[in-house]
Amino acid sequence: MSIVLLTGGTGFLGRHVAATLIDRGLHVHAIVRREDPDLAALGVRQFVGDLLSGDALAEAAVGATFAVHCAGKVSRKKSDAEELQRLHVDGTARVLDACEAAGVSKVVVASTSGVVAVSEDPDAVAVEDDATPMAILACFPYYRSKYFAETRALGRNRDGFSVVSVNPTLLLGPGDVHGSSTEDVRLFLERKIPFAPWGGLSFVDARDAAEGIVLALERGRGGARYLLGAQNITFAAFFERLGRISDRTAPLLPLPRLPSTLFTEAEKLEKTLDRWGIKFPVDPGSLELGQYTWYLDASRAENELGWSPRDPMETLRATVNDLYERGVVWPDA
Repeated sequence: MSIVLLTGGTGFLGRHVAATLIDRGLHVHAIVRREDPDLAALGVRQFVGDLLSGDALAEAAVGATFAVHCAGKVSRKKSDAEELQRLHVDGTARVLDACEAAGVSKVVVASTSGVVAVSEDPDAVAVEDDATPMAILACFPYYRSKYFAETRALGRNRDGFSVVSVNPTLLLGPGDVHGSSTEDVRLFLERKIPFAPWGGLSFVDARDAAEGIVLALERGRGGARYLLGAQNITFAAFFERLGRISDRTAPLLPLPRLPSTLFTEAEKLEKTLDRWGIKFPVDPGSLELGQYTWYLDASRAENELGWSPRDPMETLRATVNDLYERGVVWPDA
């Protein structure tokens, strides 16, 4: 029975990947910062350590045939640029080094659709081989660091050491215990989103993204990128659908396209207010992301991997229900 090295196994996507791998009858070795009871219940063998230091990574890779690299940090803060670069670029290099040294034959790197699927054009729908919009990525340290990590990873692809990139869009669905992806849904349910940004997003169920990653491990072409997304939708329509599911009123105030200089000033104001212990009413990073469309075409994954996402409304319902069931949403007065 093959062993799969898994990084990021305690994250939103990583937990679903671990469950999917176990369902396929594979053994999983996971690098974790601390022992996780949910992974233990699945039968995952855990190695406590850090991607950037120590010997745990090399130990976990021993005997592995495959690897899935999901570890990283989701942040919209520009002040996290240095940490994101270190975790994503340096961390990915260390994972690939350990895999090559251990004789792993295939690695799937979980990247993000945002390395290619972002545009100022409301009609743009990206595919895998489109040019990277570097001018936009330069504004967002998270996406910039993921792009450089992916580029270096795919550059390591060769005969005998296959590297594949899987690029899911915004992850929704149940199980986001850290709130890394479903925070905007929580804020909407707590009536804390007063307006709909100009742009649009794409989303996918984390369970389907995990299935896509495992399919890429089984069938993906070395050196290829696979975009995963279930639906492209404007922010206004997204909140309207959440409103219908949750009996909440969608934001009535649509925002026009805003100048980029506004976000720089908003970040300065946010830092000033933080020093006084005052919460800025709107996250500038989220607002800036909302000025673009993040649409994609997942046909390559569907055609080459046999991947198929579930109904997007099922994902939205599961996300809302999970947040309520776990007591994440602050109750109405």
